[in-house]
Amino acid sequence: MQSNRLGEILVKNNLITREQLGKALEEQKLSGNQLRLGTILIKQNLLSEEDLTSFLSRQYGVPVVKLADYEIDPAVTKIIPPEVVQKYQLVPVNRAGATLIVAVSDPSNLFALEDIKFMTGYNIEMVVASELDIKASIDKYYDQSASLADVMSDLDVEDMEIVGDDEDIDVGSLERATEDAPVVKMVNAILQDAIRKKASDIHIEPYEKVFRVRYRIDGILYEVMKPPLKLKNAITSRIKIMSELDIAERRLPQDGRIKIKLGGGKDMDFRVSVLPTLFGEKICLRLLDKGNLQTDLTKLGYEPDALSHFMHEIHKPFGMVLVTGPTGSGKTVSLYSALAELNKVSENISTAEDPVEFNFAGINQVQMHEDIGLNFSAALRSFLRQDPDIIMIGEIRDFETAEIAIKAALTGHMVLSTLHTNDAPATINRLLNMGIEPFLVASAVNLITAQRLARRVCGECKQPEDIPVQALIDAGVSPDEAPTYVCMRGKGCPVCNNTGYKGRVGFYQVMPMREEIKELILNGANTAEIKRESMRIGIKTMRQSGLTKLKEGVTSFEEVLRVTISDD
Repeated sequence: MQSNRLGEILVKNNLITREQLGKALEEQKLSGNQLRLGTILIKQNLLSEEDLTSFLSRQYGVPVVKLADYEIDPAVTKIIPPEVVQKYQLVPVNRAGATLIVAVSDPSNLFALEDIKFMTGYNIEMVVASELDIKASIDKYYDQSASLADVMSDLDVEDMEIVGDDEDIDVGSLERATEDAPVVKMVNAILQDAIRKKASDIHIEPYEKVFRVRYRIDGILYEVMKPPLKLKNAITSRIKIMSELDIAERRLPQDGRIKIKLGGGKDMDFRVSVLPTLFGEKICLRLLDKGNLQTDLTKLGYEPDALSHFMHEIHKPFGMVLVTGPTGSGKTVSLYSALAELNKVSENISTAEDPVEFNFAGINQVQMHEDIGLNFSAALRSFLRQDPDIIMIGEIRDFETAEIAIKAALTGHMVLSTLHTNDAPATINRLLNMGIEPFLVASAVNLITAQRLARRVCGECKQPEDIPVQALIDAGVSPDEAPTYVCMRGKGCPVCNNTGYKGRVGFYQVMPMREEIKELILNGANTAEIKRESMRIGIKTMRQSGLTKLKEGVTSFEEVLRVTISDD
């Protein structure tokens, strides 16, 4: 296997140990060999992209290229077919006479180069590029899907008459309309464009005179197109058919799922929610990309002290750790990261989720089905008869679930769960309002972490931003520190679609249940009193976490104010 050859070279040169190689190869096997060895080593924080490419460059005596700096001639990309490029994960960069220059991420894969030499008739000259660079170039130059602009320009709506909005809709004619080439092409283009732009959600929204599509990218919604109003029912029904939902039912909400196979053996799941509104059905599709799931706690944005507290508490043999925040704040990723850290052969881990967003080898995951009585509380009761060590509950929504979870935490189990609250201190009052006794909350809960996601400043176009010292002080920076802050902001470039931001980072308020806080809970203190005490004993608020990221140049002043509230 090529990955074994690359692994042996890395071990021989002391870049990784044989034990680390073994673990990486085991993870590759668990992924069904869909993940490349280099990707796994980088994901496990054993190597960086730069370290790997520079090492391979020295080892094989070939130059490193940054493909983002090149504009490859379309005539060159046509030399190697798309399916071969996807299979071997390489990109032709240039042609000089009878020589074809090809960028690869794994120069040890000589079979691929021989195959291309035989197929094209060119002499092959290698250069090394990072795997991310190569994937981005494949998406850019070999994407066979039509763009949204192309689909819109090709659409001849004058000749199309899609079914109307009357209640007595003919399901047969609607099904036929969903198979029309323009409708199929448009829906496919919307899904593929969202994947390409790394959107987290797609919103397809009908209004009285407008039908629009928006993407949520890095937490912000952007309008991307307005399909003709005539296509409203056909597009909605096409998505419902793909999600295996009932297209005849237009009065009740429905939930479904779409699974799409992409190039390179990669899958993409879409969680689909259909909601009846005044002028038709609004559809929200949430993109779930397991390949990009970051489960390394050290890379989520926790400050060192906060991460240390979090790691210490999840490794305790019993108790409860709660993650709080609004929808889309990264709670699930934090819980999955904790489970990935705890997932060992010696631990029996069970999860109750609604829905199961990503599947993990070695963890027993249970999908909730409210309609047949399988809810969080029912699943929890069953878990306690399954000899569990660690239990994860997707969300504590009611007294019954909270009560069983608290009892499990007090009887020798580690319980992880989420709640919807504004910050960590508010979580305590939320549990008390559910009906849980104060002494049970104080005894069972080990730690509460609240979080929000903010946009990262684009690394390619970041530049200093002049923020008045008084504005920083008003935001919560101490008067002594404020003059030392060098704030950054993205200017806007092609890499970040001229937004100035690329990716997201977490702001965290990690509150261990210290004795001072337990005392306040037992004395019936309110949220404001608990917050003041937590700040007094040195626990950072989310605003303070955001200001730390601002000082480090990770995010902008604008984002800190957008995502967090003042501590006054």
